[in-house]
Amino acid sequence: MTDTSWVLGVDSGGSGMRVALGGPEQSGRPAPVSSKEAVRTGARGIDAGHFVEQLVPMAEELLEKAGGGRITAVAIGAAGMATLGDDLRAELPAALRQTLGAGHLALAADAVTAYAGALGDRPGAVVAAGTGMIAIGTDLTAWHRADGWGHLLGDCGGGAWIGRAGLDAAMRAFDGRRGGSKALLARAEELFGPVSGLPGQLYPRTDRPAMLASFAPEVARCAPDDPVSDAILRDAARHIAEAAAAVCPAPDAVGRGERPEVALTGGLFKMGEALLRPVQAGLAGCLRHVRVVEAAGDPLDGALRMAADVAMNRLRLPLDPHMLTVHTECDS
Repeated sequence: MTDTSWVLGVDSGGSGMRVALGGPEQSGRPAPVSSKEAVRTGARGIDAGHFVEQLVPMAEELLEKAGGGRITAVAIGAAGMATLGDDLRAELPAALRQTLGAGHLALAADAVTAYAGALGDRPGAVVAAGTGMIAIGTDLTAWHRADGWGHLLGDCGGGAWIGRAGLDAAMRAFDGRRGGSKALLARAEELFGPVSGLPGQLYPRTDRPAMLASFAPEVARCAPDDPVSDAILRDAARHIAEAAAAVCPAPDAVGRGERPEVALTGGLFKMGEALLRPVQAGLAGCLRHVRVVEAAGDPLDGALRMAADVAMNRLRLPLDPHMLTVHTECDS
């Protein structure tokens, strides 16, 4: 057993929870562990009890693999934290002190840990896009967000948005209406069967956004040879660039001659050049004062970085009652 001090990073989303240890030596860290069950949401929002039930055994497993030690700080990025995180903010500080002995805790929206993973604590903006889409930016004094309102009210340009637009074009081709795509109709029928039965498959499901997003890669595959698919991706790129522009700090807010940075993160951008090219062109058109950079890491990397910063009392990212709160032993 060792007396090594560790920090713990947590990335909790709709498909489950990922947990990793961070410490002074990268070589001594065990690989992250994950659950396949999303944390439940109830009348009080994200269920703190269920969160602890999942997190603590994974943290203990990581400590055992690392040969022991103690956890000094935890940083959690959770989907829905901004609007559904009241129970977590009320219950987790005491619960994690009692179960893990962690004296420092950062609770953040998953967009904040995505930002920290992509840009660290530099001013700029990050677009996180997967099934949904959200842009978040900061000048290091306050957070600004755009979209991330879910597939019914927004998430414009995200995977579910692209998939729905692609299936709409497939249905138009099936009906013989203007704006249809025979290429997308063929891909839809290959994946889902006769499209006349698609409403019966889609509407009863509780994971409709994920099902819609599963069709987004087909739009990207068709885009080089299909003008309708290409137009869908160009529209998605416009929405993404506009969201980034809405949250990116102005040059005079950064100071010292620095230029804000913009990074793209999330699984949507793995679809390749058919989406990346128009996104980059859109960013160049509406954000001439920024530098577009590659994301340094993912949300779990961001959570680990934030946990280390909280442990050392050097966190520079701005606090916010809904987006990022920090809890220490002296708070109790």
